[in-house]
Amino acid sequence: MTAIFPDLKDRSVFITGGGSGIGAALTDGFLAQGAKVAFVQRSDAKAFCDEMESRHGRRPLFRPCDITDIPSLKRAMDQAAEANGPISVLVNNAANDQRHAAEDVTEDYWDWCQSINLKPYFFACQHVIPGMREAGGGSIINFSSISYMMGGAGFVGYTTANSGINGMTRSLAREFGPDRIRVNSLAPGWVLTQKQKDMWVTPEALAAHIDRQCLKDEITPKDIVDPALFLASSSSRMMTGQALVVDAGVVVTG
Repeated sequence: MTAIFPDLKDRSVFITGGGSGIGAALTDGFLAQGAKVAFVQRSDAKAFCDEMESRHGRRPLFRPCDITDIPSLKRAMDQAAEANGPISVLVNNAANDQRHAAEDVTEDYWDWCQSINLKPYFFACQHVIPGMREAGGGSIINFSSISYMMGGAGFVGYTTANSGINGMTRSLAREFGPDRIRVNSLAPGWVLTQKQKDMWVTPEALAAHIDRQCLKDEITPKDIVDPALFLASSSSRMMTGQALVVDAGVVVTG
């Protein structure tokens, strides 16, 4: 942990996909700040919760959930609010960057891709707004990706959703700014999670990507944690509607 954000202590945080990959690092990072963390994912996370409880002395609340099932996602959010208090930090992190050729995409596949990578982001935001408004504000962090900024080929459904997340983030920031609800997106570069290593990373592809980075180090899940903590905390209280890029300098914004 490289930074401490005292205002995150005892905050109620809800993370989608919070038991593996970047999500697991986020859960770990928020717990280290003293936050009360709840998360959802499809696969069992008991062992991960055991590890977090042993490390931090508090156990994250885990609810099994397929985020494409919007009523189930909303129930999990309600249970988190009941256990930890009204959600003041929402992190929409869960996604699926499955590769696919554009010419092979069917209507069903397209709908499935958006049902994971875009639709639950909106409805999670919508569901958390009333509680944040009543509490006088909150922070929503929507994970996107630099993939759409690069014009990445081979997963057009995913990059389309990423771009949509940015548009949604800006519109929600404008609509709910008067309620002191901040909505930002966080766009990582190629983060070397175990899933990425198992499915997509080859020595040649990694070398070519790092060659495009200004900073030549590999990006790990932990590199995404501090930027997310910053967006969640009052340290970024006047930031909203923004896209924070953490990619070691592949895309240069501004």
